[in-house]
Amino acid sequence: MTAPEAGRDIGNGERAAEQTTTFGFPRDTFRILHVSTGNVCRSPITERLTRHFLAERLGVLGCGLIVESAGTWGHEGAPMEANAEAVLAEFGADASGFTGRELLDEHVIRADLVLTATRDHRAQVISMGHSAGLRTFTLKEFTRLVRAIDPATLPPLEDGVVARARALVRAAAALRGWLLAPTAEADEVYDPYGAPLPFFRSIGDEIHQALDPVMTALTGVPTRA
Repeated sequence: MTAPEAGRDIGNGERAAEQTTTFGFPRDTFRILHVSTGNVCRSPITERLTRHFLAERLGVLGCGLIVESAGTWGHEGAPMEANAEAVLAEFGADASGFTGRELLDEHVIRADLVLTATRDHRAQVISMGHSAGLRTFTLKEFTRLVRAIDPATLPPLEDGVVARARALVRAAAALRGWLLAPTAEADEVYDPYGAPLPFFRSIGDEIHQALDPVMTALTGVPTRA
């Protein structure tokens, strides 16, 4: 950068451009999108557990993180399955006010990180385009990659959780080709739709265990004892 460039004022248009993402959304927010099939079981559990973890670690969710969900065959406007609500209640997470959504292009465009229940869901999201490949993972895949990232290489929380989240996604994408799943099934969270409560609980435990290290890496705050 030359001396004149270093000293010049940045116009409003340039400043706005520096503060927006590729798709024109503000850089001071980071949107996490959870995707499953019907958006009444797995992705609602994952969405609300993510919010719960963030509130536990950061105290409030007003830090620029937006957490939502949708389904590739989403039951638009449908309530969460009763057993999913029961599982969330057992974790102390809030299930109120949820309504199902069908996955739309706009959801993928706006998302900074897409976490899917299965590899098929991941493939469906990526097939929608919108440069989604580098920011779309199965939940368990993302957990595996995040575990391999040295937290010291991420921006400190003082720089903002949004900056840390963006760096985490970039680091995970860079590792994807090097850290493969031990089996094809290792990256799957199976659908509990129509199953009894014990099976829902087992899926809830899987999701909880997968999210915990991700939320710790994202926030820099470990699980409270």
